[in-house]
Amino acid sequence: MSVVAAFLLGAATVFGFAPFEFSGVPLLALALALLLLWQDARPRRAAQLGFAFGLGLFGAGVSWVYVALNTFGGMPLPLAAVATAGFCAYLALFPALAGWLATRWTPAHSWSRALAGAAAWTLAEWARSVVFTGFPWLSLGYAQIVRDGATPLAGIAPVGGVFAVTLAGALVSAALALAIPAVAGGAWRRAGLCVASALAIPLTGALIDRAEWTRPLQSVSVSLLQGNVTQDRKFDPQFRQNTFDLYSELVTVSRGRLIVLPESAFPVFADEVPDAVLLHLLRTAAARDGDVLLGLFTVEPPLPGGGLRYYNSVLSLGASELQLYRKRHLVPFGETIPADAVLGWFIRNVLSIPLANQSAGAPDQPPLKVAGQAVAVNICYEDAFGADIRTQAGAATLLVNVTNDAWYGRSLAALQHNQIAAMRAKETGRTLLRATNTGITSAIGHDGRELARLPWFTGGILEIDVVGREGLTPYVRAGDVPAAALAALLLIVAAFAARPPDRGARGRMR
Repeated sequence: MSVVAAFLLGAATVFGFAPFEFSGVPLLALALALLLLWQDARPRRAAQLGFAFGLGLFGAGVSWVYVALNTFGGMPLPLAAVATAGFCAYLALFPALAGWLATRWTPAHSWSRALAGAAAWTLAEWARSVVFTGFPWLSLGYAQIVRDGATPLAGIAPVGGVFAVTLAGALVSAALALAIPAVAGGAWRRAGLCVASALAIPLTGALIDRAEWTRPLQSVSVSLLQGNVTQDRKFDPQFRQNTFDLYSELVTVSRGRLIVLPESAFPVFADEVPDAVLLHLLRTAAARDGDVLLGLFTVEPPLPGGGLRYYNSVLSLGASELQLYRKRHLVPFGETIPADAVLGWFIRNVLSIPLANQSAGAPDQPPLKVAGQAVAVNICYEDAFGADIRTQAGAATLLVNVTNDAWYGRSLAALQHNQIAAMRAKETGRTLLRATNTGITSAIGHDGRELARLPWFTGGILEIDVVGREGLTPYVRAGDVPAAALAALLLIVAAFAARPPDRGARGRMR
């Protein structure tokens, strides 16, 4: 029954994330999961419980990958179902690792096991963000940033990033896990101490959140375009001219000095866009002393022994000089094929995803100097990786994400993605602008609060004035390492605290 309970707790955790945003649910679910480990779970059993929790979490929370594989990727239904289940099972290995680490060196019914559980959970989430290029979706910390602002725990984000928020939340869960048996056993003093500890952590976050890490600069008017081109027509050559006409018209009627089009708004290579279209975009933006950011693909000649190099790109056109950003962090199996020599033939024959073997852009691309701002551009799920965003944010005044979540239909993916983007704004102290094909197109303030959004699956323009900012948050300076190191230190402390005293040594001292 405990395995079933762990699975259900994992599934319930999804209600902490967008669009539900019951931010306390993940903390309570993790507290109850830690309580299962706290009781009498040996490492192997704890790993099983962690795996069950992960299956519930990712099965309920990210099974939308099936839509991309089957509906738009053309993968046969049985194979897509197996691939989705396999993906969720892979992700569940990280909570399994957390369960094993939490119980490997700590005894049952001890405070050290609860502490180890919080630390191990954080380390496992951090590992999930880096192993095999990483997939940090549904990290606990994201639940602490909500559409109309942020919980007190999210105040820690500018200092240590999402994993510091995860660690803080996990410590709250650990304190609650210890409070439950204390209350049940009538140990009111111990229960009070646990509850006080659980309250002290968000209070600390609220105090930290009062600090202003960045300073306002000049404002700029922005137009975020949402074309609402359905995924089944997006790459259809018969619909290409319609797409050019659609976005040309939206640019014409927009009012912003900075005009942002979605990822691959023009789903062709740059040299395939009619000159008249590019000239129209350039002249329209230049007349406002502004710039257009245009999503398309670019190509470079092959390196020795290789083929042509394709890039998912954003091109600037307007009053500023022509500039280019190329996507750095590619989606495995969607934009790049791992172990191409082994898996390439299979992937190309079961998935019909255009340009599925792209090249990654240079890791050190500077912000684009457009419309009087320094704009750090990122494409698609690049904004899920705070470690990548921070490398550009320090020199930037604004963050811009262009994406196309139409691949996942009306699932939770786009809503979760927008919440993740809000964490990037909070971590860096920068306004983040999102232009998407079908939604969620939004503007998010430097404090993580959503300023405005367009309705989902409708065409339109989000017109808004935003303020650029300068200054470095501690997170931009140091990244994820301090949070991961602190979690590792707490795990070591828990392990050493759980060691029985050396009676022989004590006897020798006598």
